[in-house]
Amino acid sequence: MPRGAQGPAELALRPLVLRRLPRRMAVALRGRGGNEEKVPHLQGQDPPVEGNGGNIGLIPSGRNNWVYGINITYDHAQPRPNHAPELAQVEEEVGADWDGVTVLGDKRKPPVVMPDHICKAIDKGNIKSVLRWINANRNEDRVNAISSPENMPALCEASMFGHMTLMSLLLQLGADVNIRDSNGTTALAIVTNLHLMRQVNWDVSSRARLLLSWGASIIGTRCSRQNAASSARVCGKHDLANLLESELGGRRCEIVNLLSRPELNGKTCVMGEFLPDSDQYKVTLETRSKEVLSLDSGNLKRRDRTPQDCGYYIEFKNGRTIRHDFDSNEDCRAFVAALNNNGESQPAVTEEAEVRAEQAAAELLAELELEDEPKESPKGGKTGGKTKKKKGGKKKK
Repeated sequence: MPRGAQGPAELALRPLVLRRLPRRMAVALRGRGGNEEKVPHLQGQDPPVEGNGGNIGLIPSGRNNWVYGINITYDHAQPRPNHAPELAQVEEEVGADWDGVTVLGDKRKPPVVMPDHICKAIDKGNIKSVLRWINANRNEDRVNAISSPENMPALCEASMFGHMTLMSLLLQLGADVNIRDSNGTTALAIVTNLHLMRQVNWDVSSRARLLLSWGASIIGTRCSRQNAASSARVCGKHDLANLLESELGGRRCEIVNLLSRPELNGKTCVMGEFLPDSDQYKVTLETRSKEVLSLDSGNLKRRDRTPQDCGYYIEFKNGRTIRHDFDSNEDCRAFVAALNNNGESQPAVTEEAEVRAEQAAAELLAELELEDEPKESPKGGKTGGKTKKKKGGKKKK
């Protein structure tokens, strides 16, 4: 398998990582003997920038083009990070015959850029406006849209402001849980950032658990699971720190090979606290009973949530959120399939359609001669049917 420059073994350079992004070109750093060496850059492009500590960082590859790369300048006093997962992903994406220098094309569509008013709606947690915009054109990948000029994906934006329901809805619609912002940072890395945890007053742990159950990773400049756990302890969030320090903490898993209770095999659960004395995890079953058990790691296999297999379902209807729990994953998948018309795109929810629906409801109420009591509208005004005046007075002659 060709790797980098050819020649003596001691001069062979191993391409470490690159991350191809829509409308961006790929370059990478290569390492030799634990030290960093820059890949010769193409004419008209800026050279790769230096980072530190084996973390994922940004490499400029031309005007307004940025790609992700792993910098492998190691601090020899610290243990070297394991880059095997990133290398495996790279090899799968670019092929084993990539020489580490050639600029690779990307046939994927460029990311959708969300309008400013949608970005502001995400910041405020305005679910109705965000879903209406996403569903208005399902041919575009609007659920993974980015803001301009910050290039902040919708999920990262929602995570930064702690809007957990909106985060769940975006993931159910197919948002990439490990999509990265312009700094190469994932939503989980944002949520577990030291500065953010010190400033926010919402529950960071519940947001982190949500992302972990969907398969999130902590990726970003100077970001790692260990650093996030340390930051959580500094902020007094010891439960979150314990979760991040364990291998399966917060993950969704499937129960396998459980001889004591074979009826649970195939059921899914969410990992909680790791119990080091018994080498077990405290888990919560994804059933209506929410039974809590202690299981060995050998009886657990990761099974991240997906839009088709999400374990439970958050529905947003008439301005309210409804959580649907199920006794089996089959019931959940059937429910989701029914909502999505057996895999077809959901019909677009437009403002005109909502107005027509409201008019039809008003006409039905009028036919039934029901009085609609005044209530608060989403805009703060009063809505409701008018009380009909009783006919009275003397008859005209």
